[in-house]
Formats: sequence, structure tokens, C-alpha cells
Amino acid sequence: MNVQRVSAIFEKDTKDFMKNTMLLMMPVVPIFLALLYKQMSGGEAFPTFLLYLVVGINLSTVTTAGMMTMMAEENEKKTLRGLIQSPASIVDILVGKSLVVGLMSLITLIVSLFIMGIEPLLNLKSILAIIFLFFFFLFLGIGIGLFSKSVAATSAYIMPVMLLFGFTPMFELLGISEDSIVIKFADTFPVMQAIELTDGNSWLPLGIIAIWVLGAGLFMYVCFKKTMTDD
Repeated sequence: MNVQRVSAIFEKDTKDFMKNTMLLMMPVVPIFLALLYKQMSGGEAFPTFLLYLVVGINLSTVTTAGMMTMMAEENEKKTLRGLIQSPASIVDILVGKSLVVGLMSLITLIVSLFIMGIEPLLNLKSILAIIFLFFFFLFLGIGIGLFSKSVAATSAYIMPVMLLFGFTPMFELLGISEDSIVIKFADTFPVMQAIELTDGNSWLPLGIIAIWVLGAGLFMYVCFKKTMTDD
């Protein structure tokens, strides 16, 4: 990894991020929801699933959607191929771009959780879960961004990703029976496993999240290879 190339990509993408109104609005969503939940709570402590709901919303709207949009924009402008063919390696490109989204995600997450009360997540299990979740949503965003040919095309993928992976804890509020196939299936998703990891005594959920991360990483790798070989 070349630090100078990573720094150059990071600087360029930071400027692009700050000029993009849609990207700048994404961090507003989780912060607004955190303020709304805080107002509705009446000062009571939040259950773990609500804290992770905000985490999931943050990672799906800022990390995944942000990365998806940035990669799709490179595709649309036909600059991604030039970047891939430049002296910068794949690692340089991905790290440089990921630093921008990662920084915005971290700031948004810290602000949101401080509003709601970050103390329940200040333990090793929760911190590891959030780190693993970040990489899952990041790899997913990169993969979908590479797959999309334009920024407009990403709109077809943003909502399904948010509903399936970011808003998964909302299923607990829908009144669906715990024995339902829908709930059992949703419980295997990354954010739900993070909740189980934090509330339970087993480390198994972290292993399940790791499998999701590996799957998203494989998806990203396949999409990157396809982008490199496409005419």
C-alpha cells in the first residue's frame, strides 16, 4: 500500500464528498432519528435493539449508500477504469475511498449514540460487533457501487439494503410472532446477531457476523474483477 497514493485518493474524494449534496444529507438521517428517539424516550434508557437500530441505519445510509454512490459515480464518469489502470493498486483505491466514508460514518455514529446514550455499547463485544458490521456494510457498498453503471441505478439498491440490513431490528416492533419464519430468518442477519452478541453470553454471533463480512468481501471482489475485465 502506497501512503501517498492513498492520501491523494482520500483528498480528492473528500472534496467530492463535500460537494455532493446527496452524500452530505445521508449523515443527517441517523442523527435526526437519534434526536427523535431521545425526545420520545422521556429520559428512559434505550433497549439494545434501538441502539443497534440507529447503528444499522447509520451504516446502511452513510457507509453503504455513501460508498455505493461514490463508486457508481466513478463508473458513470468512466473514471474508475482509469483509476484502476493507474499506478495505484486495488488496495490503494479501496483504502483511500473507504477512509472518506469511514470517517463520516464514525462521526455520525458517535454523535448519534451520544445523543441516545453510548454507555451500553462501551464493551469489547459491542465494539467488535460494530467494527465487523462496518466492514460488512462497507464491502456491500463497494460491491453494489461497482455493479451499478450510474448513480441513478443505485437508487434501486439503496432501499432494499436499508430495509433488509439496516432496519432489521424494526421487525421486533411489527408484532410478528417470534416463531415466524420471517423473524427466524431476520435473526440471522448481521445487526440482529450484533444485538444477540451484546445481550448474550456467547461469542458465536460474532462468528456469524464474520461469515457475513466474508460473503460481502467475496461479492466485492467478484464485482471488482468484473469491472477490471469489462470492455
